Amino acid sequence: MSLCFDSAQLPNPHFTEEHLAWRQQLRRFVDTEIMPFANDWDEAGEIPLDLWPKAAEVGLLGLGYPEEFGGMPGDVWFSQIASEELARVGAGGINASLMVHGIGLPPVINWGSDAMKALVAPPVLRGEKWISLGITEPDGGSDVANLKTSAVRDGDHFIVNGSKTYITGGMRATWVSTAVRTGGEGPGGVSMLLIPTDADGFSRTALTRKQGWWASDTATLYFDNVRVPVGQLIGAENQGFKVIMTNFNSERMGMAISMEACARVCLEEAVAWARERRTFGARLADHQVIRHKIAMMKQRINATQAYIRLCNEAIASGVPNPGDIALLKVQASETMEFCARETLQILGGIGFMRGSRAERIYREVRVNAIGGGSEEIMRDLATRQFGL
Repeated sequence: MSLCFDSAQLPNPHFTEEHLAWRQQLRRFVDTEIMPFANDWDEAGEIPLDLWPKAAEVGLLGLGYPEEFGGMPGDVWFSQIASEELARVGAGGINASLMVHGIGLPPVINWGSDAMKALVAPPVLRGEKWISLGITEPDGGSDVANLKTSAVRDGDHFIVNGSKTYITGGMRATWVSTAVRTGGEGPGGVSMLLIPTDADGFSRTALTRKQGWWASDTATLYFDNVRVPVGQLIGAENQGFKVIMTNFNSERMGMAISMEACARVCLEEAVAWARERRTFGARLADHQVIRHKIAMMKQRINATQAYIRLCNEAIASGVPNPGDIALLKVQASETMEFCARETLQILGGIGFMRGSRAERIYREVRVNAIGGGSEEIMRDLATRQFGL
């Protein structure tokens, strides 16, 4: 049996003919509309606006959302396939920017009013408008319960003051699902508001000097006495922490699946180069030290893939375990980091030059290890979820 690089070749008893057809459809889209342009978009620092309607047409934007808003039903296995296929590009900033509604829209769908859903979801799922998630602040990232952005009640409005930073899709967003403090200290004083970016007092600046995710639109957002109608609450007042925590599980699963697929891309490039490159009269692949590197990469990838299936099976059965999801994210980021490093060691000088998938993935290790909950926070969260 040969080394398996392609997620499509991995056996999964949960995949039906519909899942396999979905992968074929997405693969054609990625190979035609994204893969040939990925490096140019990465260097340019943005993706073209016409990619969103194309992604909507193929069903990518609407996957997992209600049909009444233009979505397409899909289980966790459909979502896994989508994350794997997008990760094959080896440019996580493209995925992050194109699919940012995957973290911005669920709070609206799951907790928003009927009017809010009808206003926001259809144009977002058609790729005509955009929505982001505003959680992280300049003074705190993973410590969500202690965020500072305030929303003070004034009649039938909230007056919002503060800022958010490292917001994916923040420069393009039409709306931001925003975490604000409407009550006292701690998680019990947090609410979620849907804030339109054309509101008076709202401004934003682009964050472009990033280590990775160059093609991702990233911003700092500012709220200066922004008036937001009370009807824009997502869920109940002072119950926003519940909304945020629910959202994190799906975000972390998507990131973990993408990281495992990126590790698989690294393995593919390492093996291809080791078979081709000759040193000291032999192929790189004939040197024991290189063979051991490849074996260790495959070992970690297999373990991560198995953990993904365990977590997805729990989600599909209706009993997701946030602790396991948190540890899966750590497992996946460590696997991605190990495989990216070992691949660039095998590639040598050519891996140091910009333009390859492995080089882009290496630059994106840290954002995956931090975003959605840092490795350190994830381990701590898991022990608390397990009752320690």
